[in-house]
This record gives sequence, C-alpha cells and structure tokens, in this order.
Amino acid sequence: MYAVIEVGAKQFNVKKDDVIEVEKQPVEEGQEIKLDKVLFLSKEKKIEVGRPYLTNAFVRAQVLKQGRGEKAISFKYRRRKSKHWTKGHRQPLTLLKITDITTQ
Repeated sequence: MYAVIEVGAKQFNVKKDDVIEVEKQPVEEGQEIKLDKVLFLSKEKKIEVGRPYLTNAFVRAQVLKQGRGEKAISFKYRRRKSKHWTKGHRQPLTLLKITDITTQ
C-alpha cells in the first residue's frame, strides 16, 4: 500500500516506514502529525484518485527531527563592474517517519 501526499508545495510518494524530509511543520519532536492531503492511494490492486484530494484517506507520521537543510549559496557577479555578492540560505525542514496509511 502506498500513497501520494502533498506537504507544503511538494508531493511525496510514501509507504509505511518511509522517512521523508518536508517543509517545516508546526509540531514538536516525538509527536504525531496527521496529513490529510492525499492525492492518490493504492491498496493491493485497488486504486483511488482524488479530485484534488481524497476525502476519506489520511496518513499518520511521527516527527523525528526539526532542523535545517544544507546551505545553498547564491553568487552573482557583474563583469567589468567590480560588483559581486554572495547570499546563503538554509531551509527549515521536518523529518517525518510514516507510521500508517488509512482510509475510513
């Protein structure tokens, strides 16, 4: 059984016991979160597709860690102008472990 879920602006293909990194969620470490934006659900040979979301399906996940991703560096350079600048960014992330995919 697997599902396609939407968290933030990204979509993830998940199954039980998967570990995924998503945009920061407002949940403490060790707590459980319920993700209800399920786009697609496959259970053995039965397939359900939402328009846009399935109303009777959700995914439970446990928050393993709140942290930040790797640093992304942006460097801009203007030739012949003696002008350049560097900016860095670290995205806040949440590490989730999928515990259950259920339908009602």
